[in-house]
Amino acid sequence: MELPPVLVTTLTFVILALLVWVLLSRTVLGRGFSVPLRNMFRPVETSQYPEKPRPVAPRFHGRHQLNRYADGLEKCIGCELCAWACPADAIYVQGADNTVEARYSPGERYAEDYQINYNRCILCGLCIEACPTRALTMTHEYEFSADQRSKLVYTKDQLIAGVPPGGDETPHTDRQVKERGLNYYGGLAVTPPTLHGGTYRPAGAAPASRAAQVVPTGDLPTSDEQPTDPATVGGPTRRDPGRDR
Repeated sequence: MELPPVLVTTLTFVILALLVWVLLSRTVLGRGFSVPLRNMFRPVETSQYPEKPRPVAPRFHGRHQLNRYADGLEKCIGCELCAWACPADAIYVQGADNTVEARYSPGERYAEDYQINYNRCILCGLCIEACPTRALTMTHEYEFSADQRSKLVYTKDQLIAGVPPGGDETPHTDRQVKERGLNYYGGLAVTPPTLHGGTYRPAGAAPASRAAQVVPTGDLPTSDEQPTDPATVGGPTRRDPGRDR
């Protein structure tokens, strides 16, 4: 049986190509050509970005977000722990006191000014680990590039989450918070701090006259003499909050 000339030519070409490939595969040139040949028959991995953004992992670290409670109060209490935990010094927080007629958070203080410098941020997530109220979390948003460095310094207005359905925009009043009676801290007291002589003090706290007296430095116990009441010993001094950031 005689094969068609076209088939003979094709088979000859394939055999010669295989022989050439076998010979070249032992050389640097052959190994280089083998890369595109192997990948020609693999599934296509092209992503139609930005029309179809690539999905991210559930715990992906993207742009930050300042969260709210169900009634609209901000979760951030202005403690600055996120700024202290940031290894890149990318977070700036300026706290302020809540008042009777202007309450932004359930705590004594709130973040009056909050900034994140994404020129410095490394998206490590240490700030959200340090947050005691889960006020700061990280979203899946990763498209926040800009043509100017100044545009990568996000302010509180850009980071704060929207007001939940049924909630009210801040500030609230102490009376509104007490009437709602929401449990902000999972079983702890929810009554807002009360005003005592112009400064806030949590409900049930001892007045200043009954506060623990700090022992002078010269009277501190030695390493062998452990105090029975830790409140009577002066604790470590916090770093200067006014340091050059």
